[in-house]
Amino acid sequence: MLSKIDENILAKTAFVQIYLRNRFREDTTIRPLLTQKALSRHLNIFLLTLAIMTGTDLILENIASFISLENREKDLFVSLLKPDVIPRKKVILQTGEICRYSTFITRGCLRGYTYDKNGMEHVLNFAPKGWWIADMYSLISQKPGILNIEALEETEVLKLSKSHQELLYKEIPKFERFFRIIIEKSLVASQERVLDNLSLTAEERYTKFCNKYPSLIEYIPLKQVASYIGVTPEFFSKMRNNLLKKK
Repeated sequence: MLSKIDENILAKTAFVQIYLRNRFREDTTIRPLLTQKALSRHLNIFLLTLAIMTGTDLILENIASFISLENREKDLFVSLLKPDVIPRKKVILQTGEICRYSTFITRGCLRGYTYDKNGMEHVLNFAPKGWWIADMYSLISQKPGILNIEALEETEVLKLSKSHQELLYKEIPKFERFFRIIIEKSLVASQERVLDNLSLTAEERYTKFCNKYPSLIEYIPLKQVASYIGVTPEFFSKMRNNLLKKK
């Protein structure tokens, strides 16, 4: 079990090796076979493969921050991941659905949000590159959740299913520690959000947002930032203008 590697990743990696060999050598036997359409298709596969390989490195770096894995353990973990590309504005989880995956972002950004009884949207969190996201309640209990998860832009992810997560616990017990830490961090962040809304001003909450998500400030729609810090878009726009004047 521990030596099994996903066949798709192996196949695509083999293609990368062939592509690179033919790119830097004059292979006259293969080159004529590559029509423009075929070359475009192979190039897309090549780029996807590079994205998967880069994403795999990123997720392994994330895990290495908390636990140490042997090579055979890394192989098993990688074989259980499901790569996906999520188009901009696509909702991958809706209120009332059961969360089946923990999702790790390798490029782009997802956001988690919900609606109150009046239909007003509330952004709960953002997940940029290098972050995990899931409806924790739904994922753990396997009951319908309240979180919606949407792509802010085209986003590449690696997904780990609930069943494969349980398999990791059995085959590599140290993963229980890793996901316990992830859950604890999520709970701490949720409690901190509640306390911040009770005790901090809107300006202070915005400053914390900028410190927490420095890479997102420039391109996230301002109305979503306003929703995250708990103010109306109109109030946020005036507040932000005042802050810029002070600088």
